[in-house]
Amino acid sequence: MQFINPKIDYAFKKIFGSEQSHEILISFLNALLYEGKNVIQDLEIIDPYLAPKIRGIKDTYVDVKATITDEQGENSSVIIEMQVLNVEGFEKRILYNAAKTYSTQLDIGEDYTILQPVIALTITDFEMFPELESLISRFILKEKTYLTDYPIYDIELAFIELPKFNKSLEELQTITDKWLYFLKTARKLDSVPSVMEDIPAMKKAFEIASQANMTRQELDDLEKRAIFIHDQRNAMKKAERLGLEQGIKQGIEQGIEQGIEQGIEQGIEQGRLSEKLAIARQLLSILDDEAISRSTSLSLEQITQLRDESL
Repeated sequence: MQFINPKIDYAFKKIFGSEQSHEILISFLNALLYEGKNVIQDLEIIDPYLAPKIRGIKDTYVDVKATITDEQGENSSVIIEMQVLNVEGFEKRILYNAAKTYSTQLDIGEDYTILQPVIALTITDFEMFPELESLISRFILKEKTYLTDYPIYDIELAFIELPKFNKSLEELQTITDKWLYFLKTARKLDSVPSVMEDIPAMKKAFEIASQANMTRQELDDLEKRAIFIHDQRNAMKKAERLGLEQGIKQGIEQGIEQGIEQGIEQGIEQGRLSEKLAIARQLLSILDDEAISRSTSLSLEQITQLRDESL
């Protein structure tokens, strides 16, 4: 038996954001946000996974959105995103999406008291906070000097850094451990581990993730997405290497007049621009200009120029 890779955003949405993913998502969120406690009693998945929609990359939204209901009957909005590429502006996008989800709850004239809290849960396949040892980080508004919590906990940013999770199958103890292990290793497994098989939500997640239960078109789409991500990673690595090499070269040349340190810094900055341009060229045939601009932080004028050069 073979399973799809949950770290690919389309696969992630199929597993956790399909119409049949109700119990799976409740278990997953309780595990990652509430240490396995049954805080979430019910939820509604917003904009569930639909294979035909997934095929059009320009019109695709592959994060998972849900309205959750806790044990007190209070509702909150949750945005869950699986991110494998550490692209420029990613941190700002997370905050923007959370703030936008919060602000668009109200129509003109409605009272602010009906606003529901928003939790943005982001799972990364790279380290975002290398200075922190914990693999789960949660951010809320605090007073700058005394670090006192803001009285309303309505926007929270939660991050899970998968590279920091290194437990083996034999070391899994909590439901949180098991879901993290599922995310990291499902594609490498050929059967459902016995320690997960007795958990109904996890067993169902493996069923959805089984390649045998997917159409040929879905598998083709996932393969194309995996290739795209692989190409982007290589493009970023190449751009970083070329940028560093160019930076060192320019730094040495400029160091004769201005000092080697200043020259290297300028070269590295040009390397970052080269990296952004390389990624943007890869995206020209896939995304529209505004989406590329958000992903790379390039201006629309720069992207227009790239399109003209590619003709």
